[in-house]
Amino acid sequence: MLKMENVRKTYGTFSLECSLEILPGRITGLIGQNGAGKSTTFKLALGVTLPDSGTITVMGRNIRDFGTKEKQAWGVVLSDSGFSGYLTIRDIIPILENLYEKFDKSFFQEQIKKFGLPDNKKIKEFSSGMKAKLKVIAAVSHHAKLLILDEPTAGLDVVARDELLEILREFMEGDEERAILISSHISGDLETLCDDVYMIHEGKIILHEETDVLLSEYGLIKADEVQYGAMDKRYLIRSKKENFGYTCLTDQKQYYMENYPKLAIEKGCIDSVIMMMIRGEAV
Repeated sequence: MLKMENVRKTYGTFSLECSLEILPGRITGLIGQNGAGKSTTFKLALGVTLPDSGTITVMGRNIRDFGTKEKQAWGVVLSDSGFSGYLTIRDIIPILENLYEKFDKSFFQEQIKKFGLPDNKKIKEFSSGMKAKLKVIAAVSHHAKLLILDEPTAGLDVVARDELLEILREFMEGDEERAILISSHISGDLETLCDDVYMIHEGKIILHEETDVLLSEYGLIKADEVQYGAMDKRYLIRSKKENFGYTCLTDQKQYYMENYPKLAIEKGCIDSVIMMMIRGEAV
């Protein structure tokens, strides 16, 4: 669906080196700190900016060959974009009809009603959650094959986030050939939504893992100096020196649970993996 191979892009002192693949039928998360390169990756994936080297293909075609018509197969939500606050939902319907040949007006209106968005109220008077839902509903209302979503749940309360994620799940259920690339600072959203995640740090992909594997097989080991010294370190990915000894990241949690029953081992999660991959040292 979307493939970036050995893509490089340099802005001043920042350099991005990225390879990733978004497969049909899957939701893929892109995680990392602010300034890690997520926004640059999204701009490259959308053809807003072109790579200095490497190739980007979408639906089997080079991004350089995509015109306006071909890009109608994408649904896009960017964190710093949106509709004019002086428009109403009624105002934007004809705009969307002219932008997208396959815009489904009936579906759009059904979703607006379902999620309680007023169609005659100026968008500037909407809450953050209402604005976010409107952007996502617009993105899924023209039979897109690929959604690219940059921080769509940022600033939303728990209920609004759950409603937005419901829209995305329903989008995927509608066609097994669809795919989503999404970034979020809220790890819980990605853990429940994504099939796999890429982690980016300082412009480089430092981890790619199936979400189920990350949650079931990764773990944080807490060990004192003696335990750490005696430990088999073959399956440790990162370690971090602590006051009590060491915290270690492993992708073979079960091995250490079976062979070192006295060790304190915590279940892995996206936040803990991010922390260790960035702050820990390679073993």
